[in-house]
Amino acid sequence: MANHKSALKRIRSNEKKRLVNRYQHKTTRNAIKKLRDLEKKKDAEKMFPSVISLIDKLAKKNIIHANKASNLKSKLAKHVAAL
Repeated sequence: MANHKSALKRIRSNEKKRLVNRYQHKTTRNAIKKLRDLEKKKDAEKMFPSVISLIDKLAKKNIIHANKASNLKSKLAKHVAAL
């Protein structure tokens, strides 16, 4: 158990941040799945920028690695172009 007041505060803030990060990461993963499941190119092209934005936000906040974000964006761009 923590021995200092600041350590207790750090535990509380870490838990809050963890929950926010989990929510954002899960939301992005669901958006990626929805984009991959789309059949029509027009719908996919409409949704593509918002999904890319979500991925960029995760990378900016270090929730996912920058290289992983780049790989995801590249694969999604290829997928949308192939529709």
